[in-house]
Amino acid sequence: MGKILIAGMAAMLICIFLGPKFIEYLRVREFGQHIREDGPQGHHAKAGTPTMGGLIIFASICVPYLVLSDRDAQSLTVFGVALGCAAIGFADDYIKIVKRRSLGLSARWKILFQILLALVLWWVARHEVGLEPILYFRIGGGQIDLGPVLYLVLVFGVLAGTSNGVNLTDGLDGLAAGSCAIVLLTYTAISFVANQQRDLALLSACLVGACIGFLWFNSFPASIFMGDTGSLGLGGAIGALAVMTQTEVLLLIIGGIFVIEALSVAVQVFSFKAFRRRVFLMAPLHHHFEMMAWSETKIMLRFWIIAAVCSGIGFTLYQHSIGR
Repeated sequence: MGKILIAGMAAMLICIFLGPKFIEYLRVREFGQHIREDGPQGHHAKAGTPTMGGLIIFASICVPYLVLSDRDAQSLTVFGVALGCAAIGFADDYIKIVKRRSLGLSARWKILFQILLALVLWWVARHEVGLEPILYFRIGGGQIDLGPVLYLVLVFGVLAGTSNGVNLTDGLDGLAAGSCAIVLLTYTAISFVANQQRDLALLSACLVGACIGFLWFNSFPASIFMGDTGSLGLGGAIGALAVMTQTEVLLLIIGGIFVIEALSVAVQVFSFKAFRRRVFLMAPLHHHFEMMAWSETKIMLRFWIIAAVCSGIGFTLYQHSIGR
């Protein structure tokens, strides 16, 4: 337990230490955020704010994880998948900055790279860790044997869905970083308390610490944004943790805030294409409340509360399922 706490604290302090110099470097290089023209009007004042803050998040994770962990197959794979997703996000951010536009890497390339990462995660889970291709509901004791092919589809769905869900949530100062910290804290508890997967718990704690350290600079008004480097990387880490702890279904509850944000976009798109009517003033959902003149801080805190409630319910259900 001591090493897990030390790793989390170390990641947080490294992130806080690196933050000022990194932000200054990005300002000098003019690596600033480009704002969509159709976004909320209040966001145009944020144009030029340094982005790609995900780089310091993952730099802060690397040292304590690599020094303090035993680097077993489970944690090393989660770490590698998270870095791979962060690399996809970095390419996306870099294209936006170089070409000075709000659209970066094309969707087909993102999906292709996510498929490759899902293949790696699936292979290690099945052949190195020895996980059975079973989908556990964790509610009522139900389970389904998917077989290897459908299990691969599940792994890709979890990885892509979570990374994109976090990416959609990253639209307000501190919203994604705080929500990820809450969800990752839950996975720290699941890994350590329930499964005794100490390396996974240590990696999760590093991710929590780095998110909290990043919040020091990303809270309203933000001095830096995590960009797709951070949101895709953190989402990939959460998805990979769900696969390694066999909580793929329970992730819908634990990461409920990301599900809500993603569903709001899906509902908005479907409603507009089918009926030419919008359900929300703007999607994702946090923008809807912005359009209702809620302050960013108010939205952020209330979404954090929802994230905490969802994570608490998910952890309780998980403990109940393994105690049967």
